[in-house]
Amino acid sequence: MPTAADLLPDATAMGPVTLAVADLDRMIAFYHGGVGLSVLAQDRGTAVLGRGGIPTLLLDQDGTLAHAPATAAGLYHTAFLFDTAANLASAVNSVARQPRAVFQGSADHLVSEAFYFADPEGNGVELYVDRPRDVWRIEPSGDIAMATLALDPNAYLREHLTEAGAAAVADSPARVGHVHLKVGDLAAARQFYVDTLGFAVTASYGQQALFVSAGGYHHHVGMNTWESRGAGERSPALGLGEVTIELPDHDAIAALTERVHSRGITHAFDGAELTVHDPWRNRIRVTSATDAG
Repeated sequence: MPTAADLLPDATAMGPVTLAVADLDRMIAFYHGGVGLSVLAQDRGTAVLGRGGIPTLLLDQDGTLAHAPATAAGLYHTAFLFDTAANLASAVNSVARQPRAVFQGSADHLVSEAFYFADPEGNGVELYVDRPRDVWRIEPSGDIAMATLALDPNAYLREHLTEAGAAAVADSPARVGHVHLKVGDLAAARQFYVDTLGFAVTASYGQQALFVSAGGYHHHVGMNTWESRGAGERSPALGLGEVTIELPDHDAIAALTERVHSRGITHAFDGAELTVHDPWRNRIRVTSATDAG
């Protein structure tokens, strides 16, 4: 367990996720036309999407890569957090109309309401809104109470979708709220994400799933072994390219870099950004929110 001094700062947040993709135009159509992210920049083979000028998703086309098997470690889903139920409903309605989107379900998680899709290349996508923190419940164990309860998508849209939201995706704040990963072993995941990076455990489900966060959030990173138990290091493949964690300032990055170095973990630090790989070769980039802004 990390000491209080080793915990990530409360202001820690998730930055953009990078996906290696096979068809850039098709993926832009989904995330721009469906989810409603703006195209902030585009060059041959790459695109940066986001809201309010802040990158949320980076797409990197690579025609040499293939899809990894479902049992491999990697991305379970990228979760985009919306600011209101109405804006979430607008995005859900828009994505559901995308010809290549696959609806995978919806759930009331007590702390949030969420809708799940697969993008055109099979990457998991969660669209969600948080409930106010003052209604979150803490278990006697100290975990944040989360569940997977039924959430009727049609009833949700009837209640929250506005006429304007049905006509066009609401141009509202939407950022990466959390990233959920497929890993091979939860003990190794805990050692890396908790003991080394400094996240705190917010919920643990035996050998199946682990949720961690900074600042008391329900989770910034989720990990599960539902399909990937025993998976080893990833080989280059389509899907997850990089996860970004944003710390509030360079001092926090320097402290984390020192901790990573003391654990003997291979890393790169250029004086501003830290890059490190988890035990399954998922690339983690740690940057400063001041730089992102």
